[in-house]
Amino acid sequence: MRASARSARDTVRDRLRSWQVPGDTCCDAVLLVSELTTNAVLHTGSEQVLCGLTLTGDEQRLRIELHDDGRVPVAPPEQQQAGPWAESGRGLVLIQQLADRWGSARSTRVEGKVVWAELTAACP
Repeated sequence: MRASARSARDTVRDRLRSWQVPGDTCCDAVLLVSELTTNAVLHTGSEQVLCGLTLTGDEQRLRIELHDDGRVPVAPPEQQQAGPWAESGRGLVLIQQLADRWGSARSTRVEGKVVWAELTAACP
């Protein structure tokens, strides 16, 4: 699992730098990809995940997609939050706080679902 999240983070960071996505947006996107990948690996039993990045034509929006084998849509985090000493349970809260919009749907690329998040990119 660690290798999957690390590989996804490194790949996304390299791609966003090549697109000249601003530093703060790049950092937020890398964190989002890390959380989405970790959730997919831990909670869906997926053997493989597919990560996609799309920068809109006007380079104002960045869309991150994480496709996995899971069949259950991801719901927003409930009001009950992880305790201060809990080692997990904050991933969806982070996603909700960082992303301008996010959600999940049935994937058109794999036999499972896609969890997506969008950020304002404002590239030069």
